[in-house]
Amino acid sequence: MYNDSDRIVEFPALKQAQEKLDEKRKGLAAVFTEAGPDYDMSKVKSIAGDTTAKVDEIRKMNEEIIGCKSKVDELLIVARAAAAAQQGDEGKEGGDGTRGSKSGREPERKGGRGFVDLGAEFAESTAFKGYKPGSGVGPSAHLDISLKTLMETPVGWDSEDLRTGRVELMATRPSVHVAAYFPHTTTGMSAVVYMEETTFTNNAAETAEANQADNQGSYAESALALTERQEPVRKIATFLPVTDEQFEDEPRAQGYVNNRLPFMIQQRLDSQLLVGNGTAPNLRGTENVSGIQTQALGTDSIPDAVYKCARKIRDNGFAEPSVLFIAPAKWENVRLLKTADGQYIWGHPSMVGPFTIWGIPVVETTAVTSTKAILGDYANFSELAMRRGIDVQVSNSHSDYFVKGKLAIRADMRAAAIHYRPKAFGSVTGL
Repeated sequence: MYNDSDRIVEFPALKQAQEKLDEKRKGLAAVFTEAGPDYDMSKVKSIAGDTTAKVDEIRKMNEEIIGCKSKVDELLIVARAAAAAQQGDEGKEGGDGTRGSKSGREPERKGGRGFVDLGAEFAESTAFKGYKPGSGVGPSAHLDISLKTLMETPVGWDSEDLRTGRVELMATRPSVHVAAYFPHTTTGMSAVVYMEETTFTNNAAETAEANQADNQGSYAESALALTERQEPVRKIATFLPVTDEQFEDEPRAQGYVNNRLPFMIQQRLDSQLLVGNGTAPNLRGTENVSGIQTQALGTDSIPDAVYKCARKIRDNGFAEPSVLFIAPAKWENVRLLKTADGQYIWGHPSMVGPFTIWGIPVVETTAVTSTKAILGDYANFSELAMRRGIDVQVSNSHSDYFVKGKLAIRADMRAAAIHYRPKAFGSVTGL
């Protein structure tokens, strides 16, 4: 049975696949319980053979879990499509995991938007072509590109020098690791407003034939209540001062503008989606959503604590985690786990990714708080609603830029982050 808040579709294959996945996970957990905190394979009696044979079997069990998880994910997509077809409600969640709404917002499908050469568009824009020195404020251009240190000849592009063409960028956290796991939609409003079922009292019970003497025939009363929720659209912005000379040096500056401004905004967005505190003007990241599941590491190993948190998500949130975000330094502790006689537990060093834990895909990122791991069913119960993509405007009217021959390139975006079912997400603390 597939249950998605307001519709139920009988789907035996999904139920069987989920039960098989749960059984495989419990089997692997039982093996680690036998091995104890030191992962002593000699204590494992449920698997025959020496330590190498037991570790090989554990590896096979983990591969089976990954296979079962993939099957469950496939069947979930089919179940959601069947539910949508049965209900005929285009405002509900689509079969590909994205969400629409009755407000006219249409989801932006993955792959629906190809790569845009932002630098080229900027060079061809009215902001670039329409600007004339001495004219004051230049025309604005609305492009999906994004750029703060002043670019001038000493630190920018020296058109008289011959270079190899390589620019060695600062070492910084990659972007679009986190945002890629949020279903993307669009909104035309200043806030995303939706209804949440906050009361569900099910007193359905067996009832005898009407009997006025002992009142056994009375129906038990149940209760339902809805509460309006909303997440405001927030802005992420930056600006870059550029000299007139750099602005005119189109062939040199184009590639740089093409990459760095969007990167800055997207990098900040990734961080906000996980750790934003929700206080204006911040987005509300998963870590600060009220009501998510929590699991303290305590004396557990990281794999044990992750399993317990995922189990809470299944038991209380009735959801299946689709991804786990963890800092590289903490994932290292998992990858290097060994048995008492030195066998790697979480895969041989030659094993290639992508990595999983209990069948849940793992994303290593420093966007997450270093002492926490964040996991949840992002595929079904989260949304990144874009009010506007990255917008660029150019002007020399800022401060004394006009008399100093400088331009301000301003870039920003507006979006809202929604977590529809808090209990479908969780945090492992104390790492």
